[in-house]
Amino acid sequence: MSFRRLLPLCLALSLSGCATDNLDWLGIAHDVTDADRRNYAALERERFPIAAADLAKLDPKFRRQQVAYKTSEPAGTIVVDTPNRYLYLVSGDGRALRYGIEVGREGFGWSGAATIARKAEWPTWTPPAEMVARDPRTAPFAKGMPGGPENPLGARALYLYQGGRDTLYRIHGGGRPSTLGKATSSGCIRLLDHDAIDLFNRVPTGTRTVVLIDPILSKKTPEAEDGIRHAAHERGAAG
Repeated sequence: MSFRRLLPLCLALSLSGCATDNLDWLGIAHDVTDADRRNYAALERERFPIAAADLAKLDPKFRRQQVAYKTSEPAGTIVVDTPNRYLYLVSGDGRALRYGIEVGREGFGWSGAATIARKAEWPTWTPPAEMVARDPRTAPFAKGMPGGPENPLGARALYLYQGGRDTLYRIHGGGRPSTLGKATSSGCIRLLDHDAIDLFNRVPTGTRTVVLIDPILSKKTPEAEDGIRHAAHERGAAG
């Protein structure tokens, strides 16, 4: 079906109060630039080769790009804009490199200022004892799941610390084009592996990181408070 024939249907949905900005269901691919193709090409030299990202499913606003960005934070700072699902690496002079991200589900988010104290390539993921007790399927990984394509941390991980203590929250890979911009993780900040590798290569340990609060996702019930402790370990504990 051509887009011209679909246009009346879209208009009807809009007028009926069923409009949506997500047109994936129409099967219409997003436009792709040469820069996008370079940024998200296959990474065959990685320890575990990474396929090219499916750009047809990656909303252009969530692709890595230089943008205008006003902030009081100095150049080199990472700012995670949780409400808008962006991560900014501040360049200075009113500019920043922007990445699309996935964020924590309601009640599992985290906000505040932290420092990247550690970085890891193809990091190990270690489920906590509580998770192993709940889900026997994780028992084989009780001593750590080696890095690789199936590892939930993806190709790279940046570990956030406050006052010298591990927050148990990470900025890491493992994201998918179809889920960028959504609240899907257990608290951590998730990027596409291509973007996690790019960010990893740009920032040193000691980088200041500011995670902005999302008023909606930050709502915490007593159950959610307990869940944060477990989920943070589940997504972020790594050896």
